[in-house]
Amino acid sequence: MADTQPLQAQDKLAFLLALVPYLIDRERVSVAEAARHFGVPEARIRRAVELIAVSGIPGETMQYQHGDLFDIAWDDFEQNAMIVLTNLVAIDDSPRLSAREASALIAGLQYLSALPEAADRDAIRALMAKLSRGAGGAAANVAVGQELHDATLTTIRRAMSECRGLVFEYAGPRSKGRTRRVDALRVESIDTDWYLRAWDLDRQALRTFRLDRMTNARVDDRPAERSIEDVVIPDTLFQQSSNDVIVTLELDASSLPLVADFLADTADAPDDGGRVRIRLAASAGFDGVVRLVAGLPGRAVVIDPPAARDAVRAFAASALSAD
Repeated sequence: MADTQPLQAQDKLAFLLALVPYLIDRERVSVAEAARHFGVPEARIRRAVELIAVSGIPGETMQYQHGDLFDIAWDDFEQNAMIVLTNLVAIDDSPRLSAREASALIAGLQYLSALPEAADRDAIRALMAKLSRGAGGAAANVAVGQELHDATLTTIRRAMSECRGLVFEYAGPRSKGRTRRVDALRVESIDTDWYLRAWDLDRQALRTFRLDRMTNARVDDRPAERSIEDVVIPDTLFQQSSNDVIVTLELDASSLPLVADFLADTADAPDDGGRVRIRLAASAGFDGVVRLVAGLPGRAVVIDPPAARDAVRAFAASALSAD
């Protein structure tokens, strides 16, 4: 049994702050059980409960009225040594998340649970359920789209957990699938698009792959050569390399947030028509530029170099002939 020396004021406050939620969670608990839980004499538990029963928050008149104090089932306490709180003060008035706030947090947790490096998914699911129950209103059914990539995400997660390589077929907008051998490092998303950050063994460099262009993903037999601890991963999805070509595009300023992660430097100021020029670091095949322009129909125009304009023109001609 713990010593019976009087508690200092600070220790007494800490004890009461721990005791109140303990009693609320259990609804009905014996003095003896509470004493064992906190490792204190039963007499100290009794004194603390009596103090709680005269604690509260004054009303608008700054005087304590009925309902402004905690209360307990006194008969049960005195005759049976059982503690039951019958009136809680300010507990139900604690700030609650709005439905929108809860939905935003749930969506973020869903994204987190999809990441291969997120280990304790049971804890994440439990927190999501708690947020749904504790919101000030019904949380909206918000989800981070990943269903189309579930099989690929599962394979990536397995490769990372087993510290093994990853193999998949990868196709650009104008190229057929090619086999890529990588060490998976991280999965990220922008809106509904998902990307794999990985160390490309053939290029010996960090590369970013869109999951919707990956097929036949499988765990390789070889051990992974690189892990997330070995590679510095920049905050932006795409980085310029010595082999990249700078491409200048013009697009409406409202589309600028959609390409922020792709910029090679800062964007120019918008002109009077709300158009802005940006520069992107692109590979020689210009697959990324073609994909970007195709995703912003009528809003993005390639200015330079001519080879990039030719790549977009060829893609458009191919698309028209396919119709």
